[in-house]
Amino acid sequence: MSHNNKNKLVPKLRFPEFENSGKWEEEILGEICDVRDGTHDSPKYVSNGYPMITSKNLLTNGMIDFENVTFINEGDYIKINKRSKVDINDILFGMIGTIGNPVIVKKDGFAIKNVALIKNIGKLNQEFLLHQLKSNYILNQFYKVNAGGILKFIALSVIRNLSVIVPSPKEQQKIAACLSSLDEVITAESQKLEVLKDHKKGLLQNLFPKEGEKVPKLRFPEFKDSGEWEEKSFEKLFEIGNGRDYKHLESGNIPVYGSGGYMLAVNDFLYDGESVGIGRKGTIDKPMFLTGKFWTVDTLFYTHSFKECRPKYIFYVFQNINWKNHNEAGGVPSLSKTNIYKIKIHIPKPKEQQKIADTLSSIDDLINAQTQKIEMLKLHKKGLLQGLFPTLSGTGFTELKDEQDENN
Repeated sequence: MSHNNKNKLVPKLRFPEFENSGKWEEEILGEICDVRDGTHDSPKYVSNGYPMITSKNLLTNGMIDFENVTFINEGDYIKINKRSKVDINDILFGMIGTIGNPVIVKKDGFAIKNVALIKNIGKLNQEFLLHQLKSNYILNQFYKVNAGGILKFIALSVIRNLSVIVPSPKEQQKIAACLSSLDEVITAESQKLEVLKDHKKGLLQNLFPKEGEKVPKLRFPEFKDSGEWEEKSFEKLFEIGNGRDYKHLESGNIPVYGSGGYMLAVNDFLYDGESVGIGRKGTIDKPMFLTGKFWTVDTLFYTHSFKECRPKYIFYVFQNINWKNHNEAGGVPSLSKTNIYKIKIHIPKPKEQQKIADTLSSIDDLINAQTQKIEMLKLHKKGLLQGLFPTLSGTGFTELKDEQDENN
């Protein structure tokens, strides 16, 4: 992968003040940075000691996960660090299993295994290098070495031989600042999303009675004097329909759902109306709210013929059930109608059900809007990464498939 005659490259997008600054230099990473890797041995793990960071601890959001780590003793820590001591501001890059997810080290005091260590020796702005390592310019080089297969392992020699591009320090700084500020926005918006999800989790716990109780912890003021909720089994509240094979149907515009979600569209329907889908086999703990005409395959049950209960309310009741407790198979998780019908809940009158369903729906709307906002920001960043870094022409590199590009 080495390039004897260095290419001169220009990105598609360039900040106006650098438009006449000429082409970018191409260098080999191992020649302008000190590139090593962590241990490949398996030291003895201890219950308390120094953290051992592996590829799986490098997160897509640019952080290191210090929660789910194993520990090593001081002797092993010293031995590993003779070869690959990690300092603050170094870059770590996953080599096995999780490939990539480059991270700038903000705190030290740990050892690394199956992780590349890139020590900057001054030619590159560290944040600029971090973003470049996430760009298609770099990812396509891995993809080419791997001949398009799924990446499970990257050799240190491949990382050392990566072609990297080096604009002037000022241009590096500008690109790094632009992409890093976008990362900060994505992180802030992701934190807002987590707060919304936690808020919903709290509401789900408090708007429904706990086991053995007849009223919830939180109750809307207008229902405070409405008495206890009534205990009923699901059998008394709705019926469960079986999904069916759809292969005899032609394509149309009626959605078909399975336990994993939307599958395709056909020209006939099993049911028309509001319903809650729940996995019969496979994914049994992801209820879906279905409306209008739809078809479900045999891995998904759907509810119908509701009696004294609102479908949307039942959707949230389903979200509040630990379905794994009702799993009746050792292998692939599965539910039976008989078992679902037996489940008992305490349920209020329809008006109170509606109020609870409306409250949770409005939180869901906020969660969905926030999720879309983050997706748009990530798409924007992906576009910038593609535009702000050149592509290698004449080398057969193409844009990576989406599944390869899981970085923000």
